[in-house]
Parts: sequence; C-alpha cells; structure tokens
Amino acid sequence: MKIKSSVFYKSSSKPQEFPVLNIPRFAFIGRSNVGKSSLINMLVQRKNLARTSSKPGKTQLINHFLINDKWFLIDLPGYGYSNLSKAGKSKIRSVINNFFSHDSKPTITFVLIDIRHEPQKIDLEFFKFLNILKIQLFIIFTKSDKIKSKSYEKKKEIYLDTIKKTLNVEPISLISSSITKQGREEILNLIQSKIN
Repeated sequence: MKIKSSVFYKSSSKPQEFPVLNIPRFAFIGRSNVGKSSLINMLVQRKNLARTSSKPGKTQLINHFLINDKWFLIDLPGYGYSNLSKAGKSKIRSVINNFFSHDSKPTITFVLIDIRHEPQKIDLEFFKFLNILKIQLFIIFTKSDKIKSKSYEKKKEIYLDTIKKTLNVEPISLISSSITKQGREEILNLIQSKIN
C-alpha cells in the first residue's frame, strides 16, 4: 500500500464524538512509552503526524487520522502509566473502554509490545479484555533495533507462548522498528487486505 495522504481528522473521548464516516478503522494501542507515535509516523512516512514525546502518558484522547481518504488510523491513549494521578488514570481507562465498547468496532486493533520486556500482567489483562469483546487483535513487537535479531525472535516466541497458555489464544504478530522501518510493509499490506 502507498500512503498518498494522511491528515489529522479529529480528537475525541466519548462515543458521540467519534467520526461518523463509515470506513474501516485500525486502532493502535499499547503501554505508555512503547513507541506508538513513532510507529504511526513511520507507517505514514511523516515526522509529526502523531506527536511523540519523551514524557509517557502524553496522549490522553483518541486521535483519528484519515489515511488515503479511505480508512482511519486511530491513535489510542497508552495504558499503564503509573505516574498519572488517580483521576488521570481513571479518565484514560474510561476513554479506552468507551472506544472498544462502542457499536462500531475497529477492523483490527494493533497492540504494541516493547520486544525488550518480559510479558507484563497489564498487557495480558488487556488481551483478555479484547478477547471478551471479540476484538480482532494483532501484536506488533516494537523497538527491534534495540536488541539482536536472535534475541528478539526468542523473546517473541516466549511472549506468544505466554499468551497462549494464559488466555488460550494465538494472535498474529510481527516485529517492527520505527528506526529501520522493519515491519512497515507487512502492517500496511495487512491493512490493505481488510479495506479491499
């Protein structure tokens, strides 16, 4: 897929604020500081479509980007950032729950996981949440440029095995890097297959 246009469409936090255009929606979510904004910018080949920040927890609304006038790329708030206030955490949980509980489900939800880390309880809980709602998920392991290829392949296998044993599901996955652009074509090809 070639990205010919990518524009910010709107931000929202409540279902009544979601875009009404009836086109495919692809959601991106993960723990805070997983590299979500960098990955989104890599996919559309723009530096600042999604705002990156060294400070985790920056995204607190749902940002909708219209791509090629055909589909929405949806940047969801990161979950699990411990330094937010209790009210801040509650707000983000509410925003995420509202999005996934809405009648108009995303076509695919891409859950980003930092390949350097062991399986985290909060991620497994989120996978379970999506599974209960019957949301199709696809795991993108990020930051592969930070470790050697043999290491990230092994870590990927361990992570997927943990998910299978814990939740009895086997999500599709790939490894990516916003620096080397690894995984870009695979992600876009998957999206393309769902909008034809």
